[in-house]
Amino acid sequence: MLVLNDVHVHYGSAHVLNGVGLEVRAGQIACLVGRNGAGKSTTLKAIMGIVPLSGGSILFRGDRIDGRAPHLIAARGLAWVPEDRRVFGSLSVEENIRVAAQATHRSNSGRRVQEALESFPDLLPRGRSLAKNLSGGQQQMLAIARALACQPELLMLDEPTEGLAPSMVNAIRGGILASRDRGVSILLVEQNLRLALSVGDVFFVLSRGTVVFRGSRDELHATSEIIGEHLGVGRIKKLGA
Repeated sequence: MLVLNDVHVHYGSAHVLNGVGLEVRAGQIACLVGRNGAGKSTTLKAIMGIVPLSGGSILFRGDRIDGRAPHLIAARGLAWVPEDRRVFGSLSVEENIRVAAQATHRSNSGRRVQEALESFPDLLPRGRSLAKNLSGGQQQMLAIARALACQPELLMLDEPTEGLAPSMVNAIRGGILASRDRGVSILLVEQNLRLALSVGDVFFVLSRGTVVFRGSRDELHATSEIIGEHLGVGRIKKLGA
């Protein structure tokens, strides 16, 4: 579905992405993990056309999308939830989602609003609440629900659980899995390695702008040196072990 080939990005003289390559297949949750400053957020911005490439290519469903305007990339079926959420505080929860649903100019916007809300049951009784009055975790749920209302084929999430309480992390996890079950492919950037391991199908470890590992959950578990050197954590106990 999504393929990055030898992607390079510069910020001035700083070489931020240095030959990044990754793939997301249809129906997958692909996790991009790494330390702060590794280039994870820049990778998502490059995919969405927010920052230009200085080399390489990005293909979505076989067509090159690098060099296109962000709104044209979004129209092809990609949705991006940035780290800072960017909800409309003066609008209600339902209005935030309806704006996104109507912007796609597709039919059944009301149904899409309801389905997006159902991905996060905590939002259902708060439909008329102003977004600015929600907790941080609830705002994050709203940001993801708003993106889902656009019916994306690929949803990109940038650090969706950063700074959230465990109960909110669990709610976000549930929404991610529910989205995948509805046929949405996901590219997840996440510092919470345990959460990533609980949802991911394939993992890419980014270090200093380069992918230094790609593989399955079991393969990542088996490479303790990668976890220690590039993720800055000790060995993670296998889920369910």
